[in-house]
Amino acid sequence: MQFKPYARTLIAAMSMAVMAGCSSTGGTQEGTMDGTAGTGAGGVGTGTAGTGQVSGSGLGEGAGQMAGSRIPEVRTIYFAYDSDTIRPEFQSVLQSHARFLQNNGNASVVLQGHTDERGTREYNLALGERRADAVKRFLSVQGVSPSQVEVVSYGEERPAARGSNEEAYAQNRRVVFAY
Repeated sequence: MQFKPYARTLIAAMSMAVMAGCSSTGGTQEGTMDGTAGTGAGGVGTGTAGTGQVSGSGLGEGAGQMAGSRIPEVRTIYFAYDSDTIRPEFQSVLQSHARFLQNNGNASVVLQGHTDERGTREYNLALGERRADAVKRFLSVQGVSPSQVEVVSYGEERPAARGSNEEAYAQNRRVVFAY
C-alpha cells in the first residue's frame, strides 16, 4: 500500500510548517535565555538544578551520527508559558531521540511533563500531560512506535528550580525524557 509513506511524509511536513509558524524567541535546551547552550556551536550548556540532566555541547550536525546508537545527551526540552507547542529550537533534540528509539526497538522512554507553579494543581497536571503528549505525537510522526513511549504528568510537583521568578518558571516548563 503506497498511501502510508506519502501520508507519513505529509504529516511530518505539516507538523514542521505548523511549528515554524508558531515559533517563539529566546530560550535554549537547558534553561538559559541567551540562545547559546545546546546549539551545537561548541557552547557548554548550563545545568538545570535538581533534574540530574546531563548538559553538554548540544546536538549539532556531527552529533547525529551517534544519536542512533546512544541515548542523546540532551534529555529536557522547554516550553513557553501556558503552551504545549514544541519550540523550533528543540526539533533537532526530538529528532535525535526519535532516531535512537527507532534504532533501538527494545528501548522505551517515559515523557515526564512539568509546569511552573502558576495555575491550579489540576490545570498544571493537564498542561504537563498536553506537553508530554505533544512530544509523543512528534516522535510518532517521526516513526517511533507508540509502544515505546509512555506519558506521565507531574504538573508543578517536581520543580527543576525553586523560586517565583521568570528564570525559575522557564526551567520548570519542560518535558524530560526518562529512559
